[in-house]
Amino acid sequence: MRKVININNDWKFIKQDVGISAAEKTAGKNINLPHTWNGKDGQDGGNDYYRGVCWYVRELDKPDFKNGELAYIEFKGVNSSAEVYVNDEYVGRHDGGYSTFRFNITNFIKDKNVIAVAVDNKKTNKVYPQKADFTFYGGIYRDVNIIIVSKNHFDLDFFGSCGVKIDTSIQDNNGLVHITPYIIGQGQIATTIYDAQGKEVASGADKLEIKNVRLWNGVKDPYLYTIKVQLTNNGVIDDEIVKNIGFRTFHFDPNQGFFLNGEKYPLRGVCRHQDRPNIGNAILKEHHDEDMELISEVGANTVRLAHYQHDDYFYDLCDKYGMVVWAEIPYISKHMSEANDNAIQQMKELIYQHYHRPSIVCWGLSNEITISPAGKDRYDFHIKLNDLCHEIDKTRKTAIACYMPCRISNKLNRIPDLVSYNLYFGWYLPWTSLAGWKLDAYHRKYPNEIIGLAEYGAEGMPNLHSKRPLRGDNTEEYQAIYHEKMIDIINKRDYLWATHIWNMFDFGSDGRNQGGEPGMNHKGLVTFDRKTKKDSFYLYKAYWSDEPFVHICSKRFVNRTGKKTKIKVYTNQDQVSLYHNDKLIATQKGRYIFEFIIDMEEINNIKVTSGNLTDSCIIKRVKKKDRSYILRNAGKNKSWEK
Repeated sequence: MRKVININNDWKFIKQDVGISAAEKTAGKNINLPHTWNGKDGQDGGNDYYRGVCWYVRELDKPDFKNGELAYIEFKGVNSSAEVYVNDEYVGRHDGGYSTFRFNITNFIKDKNVIAVAVDNKKTNKVYPQKADFTFYGGIYRDVNIIIVSKNHFDLDFFGSCGVKIDTSIQDNNGLVHITPYIIGQGQIATTIYDAQGKEVASGADKLEIKNVRLWNGVKDPYLYTIKVQLTNNGVIDDEIVKNIGFRTFHFDPNQGFFLNGEKYPLRGVCRHQDRPNIGNAILKEHHDEDMELISEVGANTVRLAHYQHDDYFYDLCDKYGMVVWAEIPYISKHMSEANDNAIQQMKELIYQHYHRPSIVCWGLSNEITISPAGKDRYDFHIKLNDLCHEIDKTRKTAIACYMPCRISNKLNRIPDLVSYNLYFGWYLPWTSLAGWKLDAYHRKYPNEIIGLAEYGAEGMPNLHSKRPLRGDNTEEYQAIYHEKMIDIINKRDYLWATHIWNMFDFGSDGRNQGGEPGMNHKGLVTFDRKTKKDSFYLYKAYWSDEPFVHICSKRFVNRTGKKTKIKVYTNQDQVSLYHNDKLIATQKGRYIFEFIIDMEEINNIKVTSGNLTDSCIIKRVKKKDRSYILRNAGKNKSWEK
């Protein structure tokens, strides 16, 4: 039977861009995984973070395994390239920083062993990504395991997958399962499926049927079954795979958008980057849990996992919470012909490693790939990559995220099944309404194509405020007004297959200097540390969530000038009452957004209620503007280098 041994602890870290001696292997800094060397310099601005080679070294006693069994070392994520050595012998190399990979180390192991991994995130034209609006954190930033398996086992070398391909479908209210095993050695397949209560509902070999199957129905009812696939010989279990699966149907309509299980199901959600302050991508399960809780709280039902393969655990959460997922590889911003093979490898790893998941409905081919000029090879390669996805997976669609200036007639848009635009009218360019105009123009010109909104957003800093917010001021108020306009644009267009806010969370981008905090992209609905929900978070919660709440906007805008001030409230309730210094000012009926005007006193205690819901804040009347609310050196603001 398969045995997994985690070896995250007791590593040595050596920042050295050359080979290391035996003495140096024992002289490094003591660390535990996950780890990155760019946790600080990758988030402080200047685009000067260290990109080179560092070494990770660990001593390892020989694992307990029998003659004929095999030992693999498994890496869940190493950015960007890794060369693995065991006892100074070269084992193998992997290029691509976001997928699982493994090496067979059986013939390298002795009683006492030294594992050394050279990790490299330096610039190259052979590995994606190399140009993008996020930091390419170097390091071994996900789990490392030793896996012991029988000589008869599901293939651990098959693109980092579990070695079993699981197809699910629905026929006459019954769930059908087809198993395609990739076996090393020999054996027979034995498969058992259990419901959410642990009751066996089907058993067999490679083809099974569940009567009256319960559907995976998005956030309404993300019902999961557990499947256990065993490889047996003469009644002995040699290997076993356990996964969660779900049963659902979906389709896309050019005029009505997305349908889940035959019902119209508008996809409204967010994009997600995975990094955190000071630790970059070296995050833990509790960080993933917190992210999903926040995404769920805002009321999203879809997540675009940008711009790379995310941790297995987060895909598990998407399955569990009912999030419809757009999964993609980091083929982004710049086509590099020398990296074509790497993009193909990363796509195969993404699909085979996550093929079984009910949450995923499309594979993203590329993002803003027309930012940089390229020749015919870019077009030809998109066709090749698109065909590859459909060859491996005939059940899902392919998608592309288009750069805002990309013409709707660009022939790249004719390749995938789904097209979504990254539109930042109202931020990088004026006139938010042009986002709707471009989407409508696309829909008119190509009425039979599926169009959506892959990214939209504006910078918003919780410490910057204005009574008259303007594009580019980075205030919390402008971000909220921008999103008010965008949500109105979206809600008037049923044909959009999905819309994804850029971004759920602020994230590290060392080439940026905006909002007075360099090294950050501040378009998140929630701050980088996940501690502050910006007003725009509550706007979407009002529209999307059924959880009752009331929220006073601009609560951090404490010091205000003038005789009067506006109090804005976001809520999913249909009536709001406002109290000023314990006096009822007004009660309004409406939807989502409520606005009141009050006469300012020196100290203003504001309270809003709706039934038993309440929110409050204090506003002070001051004679002069509080200059701390105004972005300094606004003219020096710099977006990432395109």
